[in-house]
Amino acid sequence: MHEAGRILAACLTHLAEIVRPGITTLDLNNEADTFIREHGCIPGFLGYYDYPYSLCVSVNDEVVHGMPGSRVLEEGDLVSLDCGLIKDGWWADSGLSVGCGEVSEEVQRLMAVTREALQRGIEAARPHNRIGDIGRAVQTYVEAQGYSVVRNYVGHGIGRNMHEPPQVPNYVIEGSPGNVLKAGYVLAIEPMVNAGTPKVRVLDDGWTVVTADHRLSCYFEHTVAVTDSGPVVLTARAGEAAAVPTGGPP
Repeated sequence: MHEAGRILAACLTHLAEIVRPGITTLDLNNEADTFIREHGCIPGFLGYYDYPYSLCVSVNDEVVHGMPGSRVLEEGDLVSLDCGLIKDGWWADSGLSVGCGEVSEEVQRLMAVTREALQRGIEAARPHNRIGDIGRAVQTYVEAQGYSVVRNYVGHGIGRNMHEPPQVPNYVIEGSPGNVLKAGYVLAIEPMVNAGTPKVRVLDDGWTVVTADHRLSCYFEHTVAVTDSGPVVLTARAGEAAAVPTGGPP
């Protein structure tokens, strides 16, 4: 899974670098598909529940599962990229949000808060904590910044399959703290943060999720291994720390 994560991290880094005004969301999908195959991996999303692409590209008020197509990215867009691949039977799942060209302070702040929310969720992924501690860390921080956390979609365990138990909510479920975390768990932690209401709806294409109030949404995700020495980010990109030191927020 380290190797799968390394390749996916490189793929997303490449995609983030080519996001610019004038490129289409289908162009990004094609780049992802080519990169994955050239590195000896299988595009995990392609055909998953009949999804017809290798990448999800969600723009502005689109939360997740945006379908690539003829849409041309414009200056100032908030672009979320979600990708998964399979290497020798093992999955990696990760994503990030980037600005297209020059973006507003509003977009910059939403991206910074969502990135930090993911980091806080990762820091809580330690043995003897519970799944609910991850959601508490994310929700507490996000709401303190004046944003909301999507409730309809959650993170998940990952390994031989993309979606494995347990589910990993980005919010607190009162009275349901979730599994005790143990070394050896591998989790896809993926906060989805909205500028307005947490409510969402699905478009007629059956995939694209948008905010109910059409305000901005942002998303970051990493595949994270729970180890005795702390969480290890298997999909860490260049410049990001893979190992999270002990003694972080509970």
